[in-house]
Amino acid sequence: MYKSDYEIKKELCEIGRRIYNDGFVAANDGNFSVKIDEDTYFVTPTGVSKGFMTPEMICKVDKNLNLKEPNKWKPSSEFKMHLRVYQERPDVNAVVHAHPPIATSFAIAGIPLDKLIMPEAVIFLGGVPLAEYGTPSTMEIPDSLMPYLQDYDAILLANHGALSFGVDLNTAFFRMESTEFYAKLLMYARLLGGEKEIPCGEVKKLIDLRKSFNVPGHHPMEKLCPSCYNENAKDMTPTEAAEKFGKPGCTSGNAAKDASIEDIVAEVTKRVLEKYNK
Repeated sequence: MYKSDYEIKKELCEIGRRIYNDGFVAANDGNFSVKIDEDTYFVTPTGVSKGFMTPEMICKVDKNLNLKEPNKWKPSSEFKMHLRVYQERPDVNAVVHAHPPIATSFAIAGIPLDKLIMPEAVIFLGGVPLAEYGTPSTMEIPDSLMPYLQDYDAILLANHGALSFGVDLNTAFFRMESTEFYAKLLMYARLLGGEKEIPCGEVKKLIDLRKSFNVPGHHPMEKLCPSCYNENAKDMTPTEAAEKFGKPGCTSGNAAKDASIEDIVAEVTKRVLEKYNK
């Protein structure tokens, strides 16, 4: 449905109020944007509390952050991060960056949100990886997103906050909200003795449900639970399955451990033979 520029600006202000009232940002933190076409974007201003924005503060810019209409406010310098998402994900039309406190605490602690603990999170969010630290307003953060943009719809930014995106602004915001709720549940579960993951067989059912719901966005289940279609793993949790069967790129599974041990044995044997053949 077509929306006027003014309606889009009002929507950005409303999301700003919700993010601010939810405690996902403090002071002038956070930034979000909406894509109109390949060279037209609406971006929140810098140096302004996102809870108190008005439509005239929203900046209309091109991909180089040049203003496309006069405005005394300056667009967020972190738009570089948004632009990288838009460039890599043609399905994305809105990006939200905030500092939800619990999810950001996981980012500070260096812990991704990759445990499959809630059906809703599995279906609608999948998982939230942790990107490497980068200096804000530089190209370091956009570059740090590259390993994750094709497989995830929300990303933790090390020591910085979180980024979420979607087909529209509400979807991007809801993914930020879901990321914080996921982090809160995981934190409480660990305070109570540790989370219990959903067994692989049940995860498969949830993935099939996601497909039947036609949920938009990208979903990383092949990476989070590559064993969920393995009959021998259906009663195991994803973590247990990874430990037993290994998975591509996995450094904790037995397959990876065995390969590592074989490499060490081969290297030791080579050095011993070299020593005695001198």
